[in-house]
Amino acid sequence: MTDLELLNLAVNAMENAYSPYSEFKVGAALLCENGDVYCGANIENSSYSATICAERVALFKAVSDRQTSFKSMAVVGCYPVKTQDFCYPCGVCLQTLREFCAPDFKIITANSLGDIKEFTLKELLPYGFSLGR
Repeated sequence: MTDLELLNLAVNAMENAYSPYSEFKVGAALLCENGDVYCGANIENSSYSATICAERVALFKAVSDRQTSFKSMAVVGCYPVKTQDFCYPCGVCLQTLREFCAPDFKIITANSLGDIKEFTLKELLPYGFSLGR
């Protein structure tokens, strides 16, 4: 699967976001080493701490299906208007990814204008906590 195909799946997943409070929709697509893809969208809650990000939705869906080997993730997000801003995983999502992914795990993001950036997990979380993985 190409990075662009993975980004398109994340864009499609973003349409399933439930974001009545922030109006900020996020979609994620997680590519497993075996080629399977798991998508997720952010789901907000009036008790903000109960909100879950798209990245963790995709990861938890995969792990609940016994997937634990991952290649890359695409993340996109936007407000109701187009923006030049990129949507990066939050610290909680990065640390959660670190539980299952190697430091060289690839994270791809795009803004709503079509610009694309690519990072490793280590670049976005240089001092992530791990118990030996």
